[in-house]
Amino acid sequence: MSASQTPRPGEAGPDEPREPATSGGSDEAAATGDDLEGLGDLVVPDDLSGLLDDPAQEPTVALVVTQVAAPEPLAAACAIAHVEIDAVPTPVGAVAVLRDPSAADAGAAAISQLLRQTPVVLLTRREGQIVATRWVGGTRDDELPAGLVLADAPAVLEDLLLGTEQAGSVPGVVTSVGMSRWQAMRALARGRRR
Repeated sequence: MSASQTPRPGEAGPDEPREPATSGGSDEAAATGDDLEGLGDLVVPDDLSGLLDDPAQEPTVALVVTQVAAPEPLAAACAIAHVEIDAVPTPVGAVAVLRDPSAADAGAAAISQLLRQTPVVLLTRREGQIVATRWVGGTRDDELPAGLVLADAPAVLEDLLLGTEQAGSVPGVVTSVGMSRWQAMRALARGRRR
């Protein structure tokens, strides 16, 4: 073999059998539709976000932390607004545990609208992730570091969020479910007199 016939690294010499190319080069460009027969009726969607780790997964727990001193007025206001919650007393204010966690944003918007300019914090738990957002006057304000929100939170708040305690088992809980408008108005009036 002359110097001009010396194979380059990775190439077969003139007496060696050649292996078919597996990537790149003109062999790949010559691929025909026959090579794709095994794919059947493959459809590539326009929106590929569904292939990710389910980022839009519904929350399994949603609660709204408020500055309302007692659970009864919070439950009453939610009953009037048709928001189904269990209001749990805590040392930092009543917490509204939403009966339907998938309606977390709608619930937070309604509760923050009821409380006008007093901010509330929506805490949601999706599998393995806790998200905290501030709401004011029915509008989502900004996202907060969940760890910072929970740093000085009462233990019952963390227990509710993690699902180790159910709202119905907390002493002093008041539900908006089944509360009539008349009962709700009386509860609000009692709250104003205190």
